Amino acid sequence: MQDPKPDFDEILTHDETDNCIPCRAQELTMVALIPAAAAWEMTSGLPRYSMALHGAAGLLATMLEEGVAREEIEKNLKTMLDDIEQQIAENGALGGPALGNA
Repeated sequence: MQDPKPDFDEILTHDETDNCIPCRAQELTMVALIPAAAAWEMTSGLPRYSMALHGAAGLLATMLEEGVAREEIEKNLKTMLDDIEQQIAENGALGGPALGNA
């Protein structure tokens, strides 16, 4: 069994390498999870974002069940949301998010 206490620094810190864990996780999410969730919502007649909220809650519940402290999850989720809001603001100032990988 894996250690129930994840290394949040490793999970959240970009290291500017080809094996950057946050970059790889974000790419998989953007390429696979987000389109799949949108398709499931559409084909199931669910409201937009219902899969995002319930899916995220389900994944976080798994962390709680495996012994990760709620406070640790909340602290690190806040950090991620703060980073996302900053990136959205930066993208808006630059005319929108970057297109492609260039």
